[in-house]
Amino acid sequence: MMDGKHSQPSGRRRVFVQTETGCVLGMELDRSDNAHTVKRRLSIALNVSTEESSLTFGDMVLKNDLSAVRNDSPLLLTRNHLHRSSSTPCLSPTGKDIQQKDKSALIEVLGHSESFSKMKHLVKDSVKAIKNGIDPLPVHGGLGGAYYFRNTRGESVAIVKPTDEEPFAPNNPKGFVGKALGQPGLKRSVRVGETGIREVAAYLLDHDHFACVPPTALVKITHSVFNVNDGVNGGVKAHNSKKPVISKIASFQQFIQHDFDASDHGSSSFPVSAVHRIGILDIRILNTDRHGGNLLVKKFDDGVGRFGQVELIPIDHGLCLPETLEDPYFEWIHWPQSSIPFSEDEIEYIAKLDPVEDCLMLKRELPMIRVACLRVLHLCTIFLKEAVNFGLCLAEIGEMMSREFRAGEEEPSELEVVCMEARRAIVEREVVSPRADVAGDSEFQFDIDCEEVDHHFAAKMTADEYMSRPVYQFGIGNGMGRSMLSKLDESIEEEEEESGAMLSASLKDTKLSDKSQKYPKFSGDKPENGYLMNSSSGHRSASEQLPSSASFVKLADMPDEEWGVFLDKVQELLCPAFEKRKSVTIGQRQRLGTSCQF
Repeated sequence: MMDGKHSQPSGRRRVFVQTETGCVLGMELDRSDNAHTVKRRLSIALNVSTEESSLTFGDMVLKNDLSAVRNDSPLLLTRNHLHRSSSTPCLSPTGKDIQQKDKSALIEVLGHSESFSKMKHLVKDSVKAIKNGIDPLPVHGGLGGAYYFRNTRGESVAIVKPTDEEPFAPNNPKGFVGKALGQPGLKRSVRVGETGIREVAAYLLDHDHFACVPPTALVKITHSVFNVNDGVNGGVKAHNSKKPVISKIASFQQFIQHDFDASDHGSSSFPVSAVHRIGILDIRILNTDRHGGNLLVKKFDDGVGRFGQVELIPIDHGLCLPETLEDPYFEWIHWPQSSIPFSEDEIEYIAKLDPVEDCLMLKRELPMIRVACLRVLHLCTIFLKEAVNFGLCLAEIGEMMSREFRAGEEEPSELEVVCMEARRAIVEREVVSPRADVAGDSEFQFDIDCEEVDHHFAAKMTADEYMSRPVYQFGIGNGMGRSMLSKLDESIEEEEEESGAMLSASLKDTKLSDKSQKYPKFSGDKPENGYLMNSSSGHRSASEQLPSSASFVKLADMPDEEWGVFLDKVQELLCPAFEKRKSVTIGQRQRLGTSCQF
């Protein structure tokens, strides 16, 4: 497990290579290895052809230099041509070859962070239980594969979610299949196979356990309980067992005993501090899926058998840190607690947040995380800090990040409007003082694979064309005029049967509408062990479960220098946006005072 990992010989590293169908192989690298030698060794070990394939590490396509690859890093081996049907042959090795050549332990934590040391006893308990014949239990609800790993007493101690069993992934057990790892997933800005990384990121970003995110780590894990769909090889039959033994990359999160989730009980009993702390985290990570079902509730007896204090535990952060600014879903935005001003402790905590250090930390602990995700974190943390400094409450901040919806179309959020204005200002500056084209760094793949979206709409217009655009009315009821782009046309190439359909989003005058119109909550099945797992709907398209969102602002296409200028411009534009939001809030509704009791 984690013991002895630092005893690797100098210059040698161990990596876990995952094929696009989910199969995993651990292998040793030395200083003489490059991507070509690694692929050649994989071809021999896995008995598959690696021609016309790429070895990737997050954004980076590995070529000759492997110096960026850290010890115990997961790599992904993919076909170069991802525009294919589900019937196109994939890199599917035979499980026998994998198991013969992979000598790693049953559960291996990937990474050396001190934060992961809390997982050590959970890993040991799970391994001991498995060796004593206590197998994990599959979670029957939900859109993706998940498993309860238990201790020797049969108690659930961890919930494990394999990356190749996510919705759309090759080995999804609920019928949501058809894509390879690395392609756009349930939300187009979160790739298939990368929700586990986000689960770990949310835990690492929860400094001082402020929001109470359960300890979470990325692991390489082996067991016969995992799912392998027909036509996807990757397992070897275990002794006296019909199911193959499978090695997978998965998120491994401590299971939290609880009484119910937030969707089972009215929110009036929830502590203001708990709602605020979870909301602060959600703002930072741009959580696109914070509903009542992923807020666990633990109640405490007041000593006389009556309902007393409760604790909230946030889980399921796989849809946070999208690669573009997305429409978040914050269920707490409608709770009265979110309208209460922040406490001094909360303001102090927010003031100490350092987005630059957070990005460096994530890149250090999760080196495969994409630059686009880090930029979303950076921007949203700045937005949170500036909003709190201005005096906005949690509900107001959440509203400014949430999109509007009118006549069947999404409109950009107030934060997105600010970002679009900032990009427009940069383009205007470049028209006056053009700079050399710095694009063309082929080492990084910022675009979502399988999409051909023109996000450089701003660069195609002159400053005069921008200034001639009509004023955009933004707010709740009354006008909050801002000169900006009035129209954004986007073409997204779909890789499913409906490919060729074009998505056109027009930015028009709008007013705030109920978010529930856009994102109805999934109805969920509750397994006996607790966690709300959203029920699948047979073999329906996942797009029926979670609608696709337009992308109004792209962050990752900017070179570093331009990114810095962009952030400065955003901060300059935020104060006027906050003033308008505050004036609208005062004029439209009477917010609760601090005397309210919860």
